[in-house]
Amino acid sequence: MEHTQNNLREEYTVTPYTLALLPVQDGDKVYSRIIELEGEFICPLKPTDIIKKSCEYLGVSYEGRRSGTKKVTGFTHKAPITIDPSGSLFFFPTASPLRPQCIWLAHDHILSSTRLDSKQTTVVLRNKQSIVVNISISSFKTQLHRTAFLKTKLLPRLEEIQRMLQDLANQLDWAQTAEGPSKYTLLRRT
Repeated sequence: MEHTQNNLREEYTVTPYTLALLPVQDGDKVYSRIIELEGEFICPLKPTDIIKKSCEYLGVSYEGRRSGTKKVTGFTHKAPITIDPSGSLFFFPTASPLRPQCIWLAHDHILSSTRLDSKQTTVVLRNKQSIVVNISISSFKTQLHRTAFLKTKLLPRLEEIQRMLQDLANQLDWAQTAEGPSKYTLLRRT
């Protein structure tokens, strides 16, 4: 496999701009072809390894994310992964993550999908790029729906926590006002 300096990344962490992580076979090694909104890169890590490292970058383990998906949805096989729920980074695999041909797709970046043949689906990504994935259209739609289900279970929980944090901040503001001028400063993130 030939690499140019411009498109080779030794390390990679999933971002909101990541659309897909596709395996690329080079002899006996598997690399990743990373598709972003405005570019593509090659990384010497397997797609699933990039997903794992991205979870770890945000302070959680891949196994912990898988376990969380199982507890919230009951899904155990080809489970979607929440890399960062607050950033809406939800990815799903097209095959078992243990298999080298597993592709990981960002749920929010799928525009459409059509049946190519009984075992392949054409997927149009947010950047209007089409990719062919080795998965039947029915299995692809199942993965898409399972990821949407995970999101519908997790996002309301996050919104509730945000409301609680806002209520707490409001109570602290009120308490500070009731006490009058204070030598303490309340720092709030927006």
